[in-house]
Amino acid sequence: MEEKADPTLFEKSLRGDYRIDIQACLKEGLEMFKQHIGEFVGFTLVIFAVSAVCSKMGAFGSIVFSAAAAPFYTGYGIAAFNLMTGKSLQFGDFFRGFSYFLPLFLAGLATGILVSLGFVLLVLPGVYLAVCYMFVTLLVIDHRMEFWDAMEMSRKVVSKNWFAVFGLSFALFAVNLLGMLALVVGLLVTVPVTSCAAAVAYKEVFGLQASEW
Repeated sequence: MEEKADPTLFEKSLRGDYRIDIQACLKEGLEMFKQHIGEFVGFTLVIFAVSAVCSKMGAFGSIVFSAAAAPFYTGYGIAAFNLMTGKSLQFGDFFRGFSYFLPLFLAGLATGILVSLGFVLLVLPGVYLAVCYMFVTLLVIDHRMEFWDAMEMSRKVVSKNWFAVFGLSFALFAVNLLGMLALVVGLLVTVPVTSCAAAVAYKEVFGLQASEW
């Protein structure tokens, strides 16, 4: 059972007293990647391989990958948190997201449904929610929050300074689009870099609560 996060920990964030330096986030994310290229590229290849295998399994494969997607991608955040706090990075750290499988799976499922419904409703609600839910999985692993509490906290905090987080989201999307245009191979660089950049932004918005993830 997940712990209830102390609401007083979020007072500053809920006031919107934060700023996001997009260039600084990307720069730090790139530095993390450059220092551990082998680990980041290796883990990204694992995700791509799992995705490729699941794609050949039809509907069942889609369900399997959808369930594993949030724990997989949260691995980048765990790696970034370790590096930001001066810890060493082991390849196994990338898979620690599976220690939070249920809340991450439920968070991914719930946010996916709500964002999709938002896009059906004239697109703009979907964009709004997609940005608001940017930090949900990181709140789950850093505060051990239940999925709905993490969704609500992310939404409330981001809505206080929505355009700043939107700017970051757009920049990360643009970087990954460039990676895809670079014969897709570029995603081996841009996916880990942007994921680490998002973790850096999380730290700027919420700080880091846990000492290990």
